[in-house]
Amino acid sequence: MRRIVVDMQNFLFADAIAQTLRSADSDFDVRKSESPDKTVELCSICEPYALLMEVTGYTPWKLEERLKIRDELKQIHPHCKIVLIVDENAEKKLAALVLQAKKDGLIDNFIYSSVSAAYLSAVIDTL
Repeated sequence: MRRIVVDMQNFLFADAIAQTLRSADSDFDVRKSESPDKTVELCSICEPYALLMEVTGYTPWKLEERLKIRDELKQIHPHCKIVLIVDENAEKKLAALVLQAKKDGLIDNFIYSSVSAAYLSAVIDTL
């Protein structure tokens, strides 16, 4: 069983992602973080295979805040995969920064929020 923690600003989007992942692979055990300040604690308890975090231009979902969560998590669970989700249409500059974070090796992957459910599941499955 591979645990996946989802930390999203939009609870409806988080539910949709959780449902998509569960229906795509019965091996996925998806947990949703209540808020960014509780994400590391949840991850320390459930030791996820991957952490999916939405990045926006607003606190507490800004890229630098997400990278702080990444840093904390990597100290206690270094093998957890970090995946950032960004809206490449509404947040073009932010999407470019997320892409650079991937190039710099700070995250394991990123996903644009406009991708299909099947693609999202495939990316998570192949981390």
